[in-house]
Amino acid sequence: MIEIYADGACLGNPGPGGWGVVVVREGEPEVELSGHESATTNNRMEIRAVIEGLRYVPADERVKVISDSSYVIKTQSAGWKRKANHDLWAELDLVAAGRTIEWAWTRGHAGDRFNEVANGLAQRAAGTASPANRPGARSNLEGQAGLTHIDESGKARMVDVGEKAITDRIAVARAEMAMQPETLAQIRSNGLAKGDVLGVARVAGVMAAKRTHELIPLCHPIPLTQVTVDFADTPDTGRITVTATARATWKTGVEMEALTAVTVAALTIYDMCKAVDRGMRIEAVRLVRKSGGKSGDWESDA
Repeated sequence: MIEIYADGACLGNPGPGGWGVVVVREGEPEVELSGHESATTNNRMEIRAVIEGLRYVPADERVKVISDSSYVIKTQSAGWKRKANHDLWAELDLVAAGRTIEWAWTRGHAGDRFNEVANGLAQRAAGTASPANRPGARSNLEGQAGLTHIDESGKARMVDVGEKAITDRIAVARAEMAMQPETLAQIRSNGLAKGDVLGVARVAGVMAAKRTHELIPLCHPIPLTQVTVDFADTPDTGRITVTATARATWKTGVEMEALTAVTVAALTIYDMCKAVDRGMRIEAVRLVRKSGGKSGDWESDA
């Protein structure tokens, strides 16, 4: 069972707030997550922490949520009425749907190791949200390179998307496969021993897109609404073009999901055909276009 230690904090209540999460697997911390909002309440940050913790853990995992917030735990396990924060409760219901979850309360500041870590993450995130503690300028590294996954001290971080607007997001990625024309002919005729190459590759690409956040460390779990994987071939030259489209209505983009889909689909084609053509090549994996979010639309020139 995966354990999620979740905590929230607020400076002023209402005021600048933060949330912190420690995900523990087999007694050892797997990841620490945190984020902040400029104007919020302690209770909202407590709920947000649980939401983000559940988003990180795959839906098929059994989960134990541990919090020192009676507000969260009793509402979920003892039928306390939801008198406020209905937007966050609805969001929590969405990420909790279909899961096996155990809700557990722990006393705050009583020596529980991971609860203390989650509390520290939440407190520091709330401090970051406070105008008094915001640095006057970004670091040279972040300012020059525009690397949103790098914090002020140059360390890798998971970007806080808590205050981003929810918009429709679309990303299209593409990859090329080069092979012997004879290999492509066998794929087209289902003549290979492993069966329907493109059918299996399509399923593999869709499955991979849904698990992108488990493969790429700083990616967020995203509620995808659709993933498609399509193929076009040129028999004379032995080339297959793999195209993946990912869609979501969410706070962050789906470029990585589309790129992961085309890459894994291409790898699956290689795996199923390598017995007859080990010289196949996966080439030109790239983002073709994206839309949605603050940065707007983008399309490749190539």
